[in-house]
Amino acid sequence: MPCDHEEMRSTAARTQEKPQRSHALPYAEADEAGPAAILSRRASDRLRAGHLWVYRSEVEQLIPALGSEVLAPGAIVTVLDSRHIPLGSALFSDASELTLRRISTEPRVSRGEYLEDTRVRVRAALALRKPFLVDTMRTNSVRLIFSEADNLPGIVADRYNDLVVLQLLTQATAQDDLREVLAAELAVDGVRIVVERPDPRIRELENLPLPPSAPLFAASHESEPETVFTLNGLRFGYNANAGQKTGAFLDQRLNYAAAARYAHGRALDICTYQGGFALHLAQVCDSVIAVDASRAALEVAEQNEQRNAAQLKATIEWTEADAFELLRSYDAAGERFDTIVLDPPAFAKSRRAVEGALRGYKELNLRALRMLNPGGVLVTCSCSQHISLQDFTNTVAEAASDAGRHVRLLETRAAAPDHPEVLTLPETRYLKCLILQAE
Repeated sequence: MPCDHEEMRSTAARTQEKPQRSHALPYAEADEAGPAAILSRRASDRLRAGHLWVYRSEVEQLIPALGSEVLAPGAIVTVLDSRHIPLGSALFSDASELTLRRISTEPRVSRGEYLEDTRVRVRAALALRKPFLVDTMRTNSVRLIFSEADNLPGIVADRYNDLVVLQLLTQATAQDDLREVLAAELAVDGVRIVVERPDPRIRELENLPLPPSAPLFAASHESEPETVFTLNGLRFGYNANAGQKTGAFLDQRLNYAAAARYAHGRALDICTYQGGFALHLAQVCDSVIAVDASRAALEVAEQNEQRNAAQLKATIEWTEADAFELLRSYDAAGERFDTIVLDPPAFAKSRRAVEGALRGYKELNLRALRMLNPGGVLVTCSCSQHISLQDFTNTVAEAASDAGRHVRLLETRAAAPDHPEVLTLPETRYLKCLILQAE
């Protein structure tokens, strides 16, 4: 399930109108004001309410630095309302539809001040995660930095045992001076290697160059970007040079454990990726079928099964197949299960895709509910940022109605607390997980 901070980024726009010089700004003389962006009333009101993003269509005017013809990609700009009243400072992208990400309520933040603020905020983010790493025998992996949730837009860092994987996702963050700051702050006790791993889609959207191939930090010349890490007492392999995103889906850690509390009997795990849900189900279920369209992911999942063989009650049947096709064939064949997990990739990568995504979620859940035995448990997830919890819940309810099943909602869950949400940025509530029982 490719579920992560990617769903917080918008489709790229490749062109930018040539910025025009503005009149003098009320908060400073023009030659002291530096680069700025004047926003629409809608965007200004949203920032005042605590939101952090501004889209290209909401920028009324771009003002380059004195002596420049255009606003430089990755610049730190002062954001202003239509009356030229400052609303803070933001990171600018000339390629992404998500044009501005606010980093401060103070105007005219310099690059040096931004780097120093980054040091302070990274330390605060690491301190916030310390409680999650108390029992490292059971869990030694955690999201260390979660972009806007840690006041660090465009920066994501995950720790897998002694390996830290960093992603720099904007023009302003994918720069060497910031890499140096992050490498120094993330090389804490127990970290053997810090590597930067680009997201190919975001590199294209943000028009970013390839990052350095060498590790940003390595305790020795022999350090390799791979490790074995633990989640909920289970062991998983991770190689930073393979797989999706920054690796395993740490956001589902507590949902894995919750699913295992309810799971029983014959289980089916749809979109298993590298076996996160399947391995937890296999600890308590009699049999488990785990399905994914990626053969490479299933090969890693099989290796993870071998690492945990002594802890598993059931042997897992790894199946390479398309989720929709397999569910249709199982439904037609009268297959029945006591536990089903649906953890598909994000169906809605933009607002325009929401309607089709909801149809996809409905079909998956309808098929699953038709195949559940009485008293069976359905764990159903969505990581589509553009689909709200209410819309997802309503869609599953429609599927239950069409399936003719009486369904109880046992739990409504979200991402693990090392992936905190920003209350004024609803897009950060991207992961939804419902645990249901069908009669």
